[in-house]
Amino acid sequence: MAVLKPFAAIRPVPALAASVAALPYDVMNTQEARRMVHNNPYSFLHVDRAEINFNESVDPYSDQVYEKAAATLNQMRTDGIYIQDDSACLYIYREIMYGRVQTGLVGCVSIDDYANNIIKKHELTRADKEEDRIRHVDACNANTGPIFLTYRAQKNITDAMKYWMDTYTPLYDFTEDDGVRHTVWKIDDLNTIHRFQKEFDKIPYLYIADGHHRAASAFQVGMRRRKEHPDYTGDEEFNYFLSVLFPDEQLHIWPYNRYVHDLNGLTDEQFLAKLEEKFDVLPVKERFEPSKKHQAGMYLDGSWYALTFKSGTFNEDDPVEHLDVSILQKNLLQPILGIDDPRTSKRIDFVGGIRGIKELERLVNTNQGVAFALYPTTMDDLMTIADSGSIMPPKSTWFEPKLRSGIFIHELI
Repeated sequence: MAVLKPFAAIRPVPALAASVAALPYDVMNTQEARRMVHNNPYSFLHVDRAEINFNESVDPYSDQVYEKAAATLNQMRTDGIYIQDDSACLYIYREIMYGRVQTGLVGCVSIDDYANNIIKKHELTRADKEEDRIRHVDACNANTGPIFLTYRAQKNITDAMKYWMDTYTPLYDFTEDDGVRHTVWKIDDLNTIHRFQKEFDKIPYLYIADGHHRAASAFQVGMRRRKEHPDYTGDEEFNYFLSVLFPDEQLHIWPYNRYVHDLNGLTDEQFLAKLEEKFDVLPVKERFEPSKKHQAGMYLDGSWYALTFKSGTFNEDDPVEHLDVSILQKNLLQPILGIDDPRTSKRIDFVGGIRGIKELERLVNTNQGVAFALYPTTMDDLMTIADSGSIMPPKSTWFEPKLRSGIFIHELI
């Protein structure tokens, strides 16, 4: 059963919410973050990527960067950019992108549920990325970005959120430059909060959709705080971390495409000949975006090809092996193009589907190499793999819209 806990959010004053809200720290590099905050002193990236407050010679993982993140957050509170609610609440966070709506419940979940696999994972984490966020959370004494969780949709929860949204005035309602509309409601009625908690008591598992490193880091900070406070009761805020919980039926996974910088010493003709051992290869006149599983589009030397994965290239009974990203890796990227470990290889780039297949064309036209447009992993795939205790290949899922950071902050007091 999933534990859901209300909290007293530190949140921006309504007039500045749109200016404060920022994309998650891990969807951009430092230079992109610097450009994003241009002429916006309120952006939460000043906290989430605090290295942008220094010149480029400063190591982004130096102690002074984490100290600056904490100091900036404290200053924003002192300056009245942030306020804190007087009581523990739940919140509703709705995003609308291209007319598609996803509505989640904002609260805190338990580090014990994370440890006991009530909160299920599908992705490995890297120690260096975990350590970065551990230091950030520890310095700020807060969860500064929510974990994107999902659960198998329950009508009672969806209906209760809809009733609240239809009845009460939102705290925030703004549209960002990318066209995504963000609307937030506060649930401060104790009876309603308890009803939501009882509904989540019936839910056996939550699933991390996005934010594995943030979740792992929040867990590690909580465990460290327990060691520092051996008399802890379990009610302290460090026993919980900030999350937004969405019903699975509302979520949309975009394809996560691949671009390989070169053909591993092969000519175009040699490469195409090797492909035909495992794939049906059909030249096409227009861009090819796959419309079903076990197809891929390939862009090579100014031309598009439709690839169909031949039988025998995958095990349909294995939830991981039958993923298109797995089939491509096992039958093409590794044996033909020499990408043995896509986590560490510098010869491969991963291109989120939100950037479109035009970006694949641009990369190949500019740098040569080859690009692959994939059919997206499904929510059923994600949950089945998590339920089996298996791990997806790296860069298997790309969720949009992204949750904005800085709208809700959970203090670890």
